[in-house]
Amino acid sequence: MVDIRCKEVTFTGIQGIIFDKDGTLENSEEFLRSLAQKRSRLIDAQIPGVGDPLLMAFGVEGNKIDPAGLMAVGSRRENEIAAAAYIAETGKGWMEALAIARRAFTEADRYFQNAAPSPLFVGSLEILQLLSQANLKLGILSADTTAKVQAFVQRYQLTNYIQLAMGVDEGPSKPDPILFWQACEKLGIEPHATLMVGDATSDIEMARQAGAAGCIGICWGNAKATHLAIADVTIGQLEEIEIINP
Repeated sequence: MVDIRCKEVTFTGIQGIIFDKDGTLENSEEFLRSLAQKRSRLIDAQIPGVGDPLLMAFGVEGNKIDPAGLMAVGSRRENEIAAAAYIAETGKGWMEALAIARRAFTEADRYFQNAAPSPLFVGSLEILQLLSQANLKLGILSADTTAKVQAFVQRYQLTNYIQLAMGVDEGPSKPDPILFWQACEKLGIEPHATLMVGDATSDIEMARQAGAAGCIGICWGNAKATHLAIADVTIGQLEEIEIINP
């Protein structure tokens, strides 16, 4: 077990750390914003007038994406359902609305399939290496699909440090604590000895409900982000996670 310190907060007896992916390890803001805009345009082409309200629902405003918005924290399924709900408001039947949303999402995926991958945040690899060397179990639990989380781990050659690459496919989504429990079980560690590191309130709420040892909120470059006030501590870069007694 390891003791971890972040600023003035110390977490003792830690067995492992679970990280979110988007906005925590991967600097995916630009990609998520572009993906939301493409999905909205494709749907608006079929249902004129829906595009702008959809962007607001996704949490996109201009060149910014809300870190607490649906695109940043919701699963693909949740985003599809939200889009379908806006389509249904125009008078379409629910099944037709859902089919339109799914086709648009699939077409948007094809459009970006050869796009350059989002980069790791600077310092992410180094902190994962350091934590792994301290014999901590490390995992990723993302609202993205499991396949995309696994691809992320392979792309950046993180397999030596990350023991679990878990996403949301079918079933519960964040902040359901069952996801955290499942991740801990797969890692072979206890929730009360596991930290959660994430950039969204859903990460923090999930870990709290699951009985985690602690919650570290991260907002790169802005450690005073108000949407992470419920975290035990908020940091502006991963390097602020320190090992006291490896």
